Amino acid sequence: MARCLSFIFIVILFACNRQPFVESKVELEEKGDCKQVPATFRMTSNFGGERFEFEKCLASAYDSKSLTTSRSGDTVVVRFNSNAAPSKLFNVTLDIDSYPAYHFITVDQETFPITATDE
Repeated sequence: MARCLSFIFIVILFACNRQPFVESKVELEEKGDCKQVPATFRMTSNFGGERFEFEKCLASAYDSKSLTTSRSGDTVVVRFNSNAAPSKLFNVTLDIDSYPAYHFITVDQETFPITATDE
């Protein structure tokens, strides 16, 4: 019994001692030219984090490895770094996993509040 309690205590200790982090995964699908960029921004939450779906103008040869994510207080900051001028419209699917919870996401220069909704 003592071994079981010791194991549970160790698991709880490590679970409570988590360090802040932010991880991301992005998928890009080229859609066309940048004439009209819809102002829609969709978020889906689950136990593994949040998924954001939106459209963004990026350089035609944009490399998804250029995306950076970081934490700044209760905000996740996402930057689509590129030296080339935006020329193509992309569907962006961005998965974010972060600890502790965040309440805002900044994508380049735009900040959006993250709030729970009732469905």
